[in-house]
Amino acid sequence: MSEWANLVHELGMLARLERSGLHFLGSGRQSVAEHSHRVACIALILARRCKEPVDEARLAWLCLFHDLPETRIGDHNYVNRKYLRVDMERLRADISTASPLGKTLIAAIDEFEQGDTLEARLARDADQIDLLALLREEADLGNPRAEGWIRTCIERVQTPAGRELASEVLATPADDWWFGNKHDPHWVTGKG
Repeated sequence: MSEWANLVHELGMLARLERSGLHFLGSGRQSVAEHSHRVACIALILARRCKEPVDEARLAWLCLFHDLPETRIGDHNYVNRKYLRVDMERLRADISTASPLGKTLIAAIDEFEQGDTLEARLARDADQIDLLALLREEADLGNPRAEGWIRTCIERVQTPAGRELASEVLATPADDWWFGNKHDPHWVTGKG
């Protein structure tokens, strides 16, 4: 049995695990793996916009592995968290011993959850900005519930770089990057 291979397979579960909170929104879908990928990308953008020095490698670790426990416990949304209690001691012990990276993974997950370091605050902001981007996409598609969620989510963004990027994400239509210059003849002719 390869502990490394088991970790690879466990990480694959994140691609099949849907984020459960979107069920309450009524539209939109995202796997935990999709979420973690965009969170890591957003965090690295935040690092480059941050006025303080950031350990980008550490930041990437926090983002890529912050939701690893969900392979074992599922994605608990805000309503679930009011009622469910996870045996975190057992969860940490199991992840710690499941692979050679176990202790490193637990350290990253704990750092993210505690939010005490700059990297953890940026990672947590990236986590919220990913949700804000998804909510902007849903609002652009006509979901009236997205606006209420946006107001709550924006309050959780803490760093100056995070607040700045969050404002930009909310002010920019989700298809702006793709549609670009709508007056470009390419959009009429399909050429050029």
